[in-house]
Amino acid sequence: MYQFLSEAGGIIGFAIEGTGILFIGAGFCYAFFSAIRNKSAKNKEELLREFRHDIGLSMLVGLDFLVAGDIIRTVTVVHSPMGVLSLGLIVLIRTLLVFTIHLEVEGRWPWQAKLSKQGDP
Repeated sequence: MYQFLSEAGGIIGFAIEGTGILFIGAGFCYAFFSAIRNKSAKNKEELLREFRHDIGLSMLVGLDFLVAGDIIRTVTVVHSPMGVLSLGLIVLIRTLLVFTIHLEVEGRWPWQAKLSKQGDP
């Protein structure tokens, strides 16, 4: 039974990580083609800001999937302390990336309150 759970956890973990990679790739393609499509309608600064925002959002979602896949594989597959330590380090790095990308995209840390626009209640 444990062997089955270990193998299933490994497959599920890799599938979730693959989904994260797909999100990042699809988000980049969307941002790239959206920028090309809107090239003449917007100024360069606004176009670059939207391009970076779209890529950042897809990276945030993709990294969340990658971290989830790492956690599942750590719990179900890895059996050595060194493997757990290395995967823990990967999760830590990816989590730090999520925080910095969130700061770049939203202009605030995830735990800070969202700034309301003028005129909003």
